[in-house]
Amino acid sequence: MQDIQALEDLKVLDLTRVVAGPYAGSILGDFGAQVLKIEIPGRGDDARAYGPYENGESMYYANLNRNKKGITLNLKMEKGKKIFLKLVEDADILLENYRPGVMDKLGIGYEKLHEVNPRLIYGTLSGFGSYGPYSQRPGYDIVSQGMGGLMSITGAEGGEPTRSGNAMGDILGGMNLVIGVLLAVHAREMTGIGQKIDVSLVDSVVASLENAYVRYFKSKELPKRTGNAYASIAPYDTYQAKDGRVILACGNQKLYEKFCIEVLDMPWMITDERFLTVPLRVKNNKIQKAYIEEWSIRYTVDEIVEKMLSKGIPAAPLYNVKQITEDEHIAKVREMFIEVEHPVIGRSKVNGNPVKLMDMMPRINYPAPTLGQHNEEVLAGLGYTKEQIGALQEEKVI
Repeated sequence: MQDIQALEDLKVLDLTRVVAGPYAGSILGDFGAQVLKIEIPGRGDDARAYGPYENGESMYYANLNRNKKGITLNLKMEKGKKIFLKLVEDADILLENYRPGVMDKLGIGYEKLHEVNPRLIYGTLSGFGSYGPYSQRPGYDIVSQGMGGLMSITGAEGGEPTRSGNAMGDILGGMNLVIGVLLAVHAREMTGIGQKIDVSLVDSVVASLENAYVRYFKSKELPKRTGNAYASIAPYDTYQAKDGRVILACGNQKLYEKFCIEVLDMPWMITDERFLTVPLRVKNNKIQKAYIEEWSIRYTVDEIVEKMLSKGIPAAPLYNVKQITEDEHIAKVREMFIEVEHPVIGRSKVNGNPVKLMDMMPRINYPAPTLGQHNEEVLAGLGYTKEQIGALQEEKVI
């Protein structure tokens, strides 16, 4: 492993709030980018008001804003804009998730910033994107899951459309923003010029539905909610065990035949006309599931997983959050939860990064900033004296 980090030569200005944008900024920070979080004086990011709290500080905010330094800046004031433009001069990337047009109204939109710094990569994230008839609509995660189609295919069979239990639209949007800015960083190596990246939460969710659209284009039938079953493969579902539910996944014919012979001891299911092919097994999944559960109900989850894995067939327990945080592979070896020392919260854990560069692993260099924590440090670096910084504070510029 090398001492340098993959993005340590990049300077990022992060104007984002809540989840999607801050998540993108933290991913860049995990790989060494110098991320400066810019917040509204006195209030900060909306997520600072979201619990849980420790010592009055939001752990929700701290999880999404690690590896950033933080300043406060009133971008509606001329002195605030002046400071901001100085920061832009030396920045590589800017991230913002205001409603499209807000930055332009402030006089610091993409065109203006491109004049100040032609190499700047301007990453914008919004509910519906910066162009199109819906561009001015406000967007939150639940809106993206609803209009992006995810809720329409999620939930129990015959039940109501269901929101994913996490902010899936926000997380997908944040990941796509990271992909976009890093593509633009590479393009800048060829052109010498930065560009604007436009990511929509709804687009991100639409793209994630993958085969739902192919099935619709072919059949003209709306995909139905099928609980934990998969519309394209079977057996590929959760099944009742003696002490809970277990995941079984026979993703191809070879695995299916092995499952029937070596695990279930039901070789007849291979030649049964109802289960001959993958499409037939999908069509008759309920019938086949009943046969499988006659077997699975006799064993514990751990016993079933062991039987399946011993034959090389994918299977897994259905973990809850507690089990994940205690799992040796996920929590410890893969480092999906990292302990950090926050100046207010104290010792606490934040989410690890799922991307592993084997020679330049992600790491948390410092915790999320308290509101305006680095005002003096950053402004001093721009040439402001202590007296000037104090005056800016009095005037509520910072």
